[in-house]
Amino acid sequence: MKLRIGLRHPDPVVETSSLSSVNPPDVWYRLSIPEETIDRGWLSALQLEAVTYAAQQHETFLPNGDRASYLIGDGAGVGKGRTIAGIIYENYLLGRKRSLWFSVSNDLKYDAERDLRDIGAKNIQVHSLNKISSKHNGSVKKGVIFATYSSLIGESQSGGKYKTRFKQLLHWCGDDFDGVIIFDECHKAKNVCPIGSSKPTKTGLAVLELQNKLPKARVVYASATGASEPRNMAYMNRLGIWGEGTPFKEFTNFIQAVERRGVGAMEIVAMDMKLRGMYIARQLSFTGVTFKIEEVPLTQVYIKMYNKAVRLWVSAREKFQQAANLMDAEQRMKKSMWGQFWSAHQRFFKYLCIASKVRRVVQLAREEVKNGKCVVIGLQSTGEARTLEALEEGGGELNDFVSTAKGVLQSLVEKHFPAPDRQKLFSLLGIDLSVKETPSPKETSAEQKGKKRKGTICIQDAVEDAQRMKRDLLEKLEQLAEDLPPNTLDELIDELGGPDNVAEMTGRKGRVVSNDDGSISYESRSELDVPVEILNLTEKQRFMDGDKNIAIISEAASSGISLQADRRVKNQRRRVHMTLELPWSADRAIQQFGRTHRSNQVTAPEYVFLISELAGEQRFASIVAKRLESLGALTHGDRRATETRDLSRFNFDNKVRLDHTHQIRNGLIGVGLINVEDRSGVLSLDKDYNNIGKFLNRILGMEVHQQNALFQYFSDTLSAVIQNAKKSGRYDMGILDLGSGDEKVKKVDVKKFLTPGYSTSGHVELYTVSVERGMSWEDATHVWADQNGPDDGFYVQVNKLLFPLNRLFMVYRPNIGKQVKLETYVDIKKRSKKVLSDDAKQHWIDQYNSSANVCSHAYWRGNCKKVSVGLQCEIGLRCRTYYVLCGSVLSVWTKVEGVLSSVSGTNVKMQIVRLRTEDGQRIKNLSTIEYFMGPY
Repeated sequence: MKLRIGLRHPDPVVETSSLSSVNPPDVWYRLSIPEETIDRGWLSALQLEAVTYAAQQHETFLPNGDRASYLIGDGAGVGKGRTIAGIIYENYLLGRKRSLWFSVSNDLKYDAERDLRDIGAKNIQVHSLNKISSKHNGSVKKGVIFATYSSLIGESQSGGKYKTRFKQLLHWCGDDFDGVIIFDECHKAKNVCPIGSSKPTKTGLAVLELQNKLPKARVVYASATGASEPRNMAYMNRLGIWGEGTPFKEFTNFIQAVERRGVGAMEIVAMDMKLRGMYIARQLSFTGVTFKIEEVPLTQVYIKMYNKAVRLWVSAREKFQQAANLMDAEQRMKKSMWGQFWSAHQRFFKYLCIASKVRRVVQLAREEVKNGKCVVIGLQSTGEARTLEALEEGGGELNDFVSTAKGVLQSLVEKHFPAPDRQKLFSLLGIDLSVKETPSPKETSAEQKGKKRKGTICIQDAVEDAQRMKRDLLEKLEQLAEDLPPNTLDELIDELGGPDNVAEMTGRKGRVVSNDDGSISYESRSELDVPVEILNLTEKQRFMDGDKNIAIISEAASSGISLQADRRVKNQRRRVHMTLELPWSADRAIQQFGRTHRSNQVTAPEYVFLISELAGEQRFASIVAKRLESLGALTHGDRRATETRDLSRFNFDNKVRLDHTHQIRNGLIGVGLINVEDRSGVLSLDKDYNNIGKFLNRILGMEVHQQNALFQYFSDTLSAVIQNAKKSGRYDMGILDLGSGDEKVKKVDVKKFLTPGYSTSGHVELYTVSVERGMSWEDATHVWADQNGPDDGFYVQVNKLLFPLNRLFMVYRPNIGKQVKLETYVDIKKRSKKVLSDDAKQHWIDQYNSSANVCSHAYWRGNCKKVSVGLQCEIGLRCRTYYVLCGSVLSVWTKVEGVLSSVSGTNVKMQIVRLRTEDGQRIKNLSTIEYFMGPY
């Protein structure tokens, strides 16, 4: 926007419309990066913009004396790596020759080296922290130390000079360190702020501690998803949004302020950060990308197997419950046991969901390769832990592919079923059989022995009963295991031609393969000439060179890896990115989709979502689809202006109704959403019955026809609730646009104020604007001319005029134009009668003219209580006055709210808005707080 150097970025890049309405501060910093890097486009204009603003922000100090930091929120594929390399290079040239670069995987060290090399900084060495022993610290004098977040909390086992990697890094940096610290993919430190009862993670705390120990360091946070969740920003304490000398004393005050304000508040924070020069966020445009939804029907054999598995889990839940009661388990133990149980339950059914799609994905992949494309298949997990457990049980031998689903349930029963051996149980209950109790004088020794034996026998019986249940469960699992699907990853590779044809980029050490003679064996993934550390990079290279046309990536390996149809690589076939397992969170999905959609590509990828007919799976699809929709929205200009790609709309078999209520009830009991009292048999709802996430996770454990019927019922109910909220005008639309519809917005007055804060560009502007929202007779007749339904027309009753545009709900009025509240035709018919346009004309013109300065009360009743005592009333007025606060409002938000609530009480309505004035000028910066005189 304000930088005048650099070549255009190789691909179209977009910004959200709210961010694009904000101008960043003027550029005063002069870069030291060589002209060759700039003129040859090794850093594009977009990347140079981020480098410049980061360097400029690093010259600023926060009120508490710490150096201000910078947040890069660029999406996957825009080139964050090169931008970061540019920031390191800039500082290196100015004599700050030591930098720290934290990321999520050691593999990305090679990408860091490549990025530095690509921008001309060949002499900057990158050292891997896990390869630097404490003895060699002295030999690493300059360059970049590359470390993972997990290594930040690593401790030395062998002693050595430093007990922890943390201390080693601090020593290397020195006391007065003012070099660069990069927190790449920094959302990994997000859990520093405890939510509810959870504790902050060690990683999050270490990230905070490092910043506190090095107050002069030039900190850069980089994450495509860092600012999407305000709760996850706790470690970004150098942004200066909260803390000493800012409007929010603590991070918790900031969170409360933002979360209280609903959907648009995070956009406000982002806009405010861009305005103050501490944030930049661009995304690759999704133009050219195609989305295809591939519905995978379920076979009868699969449904039968799934329902058998459901019945086994219902039986397991009952047995866990009974055994815990027999053991008289204490509350803490029960809580831990059920936590493990439901976690395994969710994983088990997720594996079954994936298995239903393997055959189809193999078929599609083969077709696409035949058609001259290449395929990337995205998985989340590999199931390696289960394979290793099975290998151990078989003494290193396997006779078949390992079933990951079976392993999940087996592991749960073996490790967490409440059936301890006798010795362990007695110690848990505090009974020491070796100590003889002293009989009371009244009891004979025979009576005493009898009592003691009786108690011991009871306990022994309970233990034996519990152990019998455990054995029974494991036997039933063995019977079911014949039908359970094998490990998805092993099956996929086998079906697609084995390791010679498929590039596997995962965190696994080994895999199960079928040999030429039909036998099955486990083999290490490492190769003779390729150490396991760089195996994924070698596999990536084989894919990019076209030696292999199918790649499978797991979440562990996919962060930061580039698999696009890059102009610089041999394999320029179009990428078809198939999602077999949708990630648990939309953020993770976007990270994975960003592997194949990146800068400098010949063609944009095709995304294929494979979704089974299992209702429980729709939940994951709809979450991810919403986020993709918001990215697709970028090309349309706004997240609300998109074509609908809601993947939650699936045609379930409507023949299945909720007629069999008892079946559904039993299904909900089976997944623990309805509890049965042990003694009375009384049913009660689970304490988290209104937790939608939990409900959608659990219904996966119901039989196929039940979960589909229940999900359909849930979907229909949700649609009705949203529809009603829209009808009554209570639906939260996020940021409201004034002047985008039929309203005409005029600027009446503007006052400018400087705001306190460390940033020089802090100011707010108070605009007084007049909004004309009525509809003239000419406009009304134009709209009417386009309607041809039998019920369209003008309606009048008791001098109130209604104009239903659409049979169901659209209403226009002469004084206030199009209505927010939608009305049903039945309601309109009850209150009004249809009239000819000639009869309506005079009514319309009279109300249109008078509403310019007469409120509705005065127009209809002839008087208004407010007006009669000299107060202003704007009810039904065609022209409304709005007071809109723009600019760096975050810094004055709490003050303004305090003032307004003292005038209007605590229920003052403040709406986040964007305005566009009649002359097409967008009210600059940030149209945010709106105070309405009277109801909106």
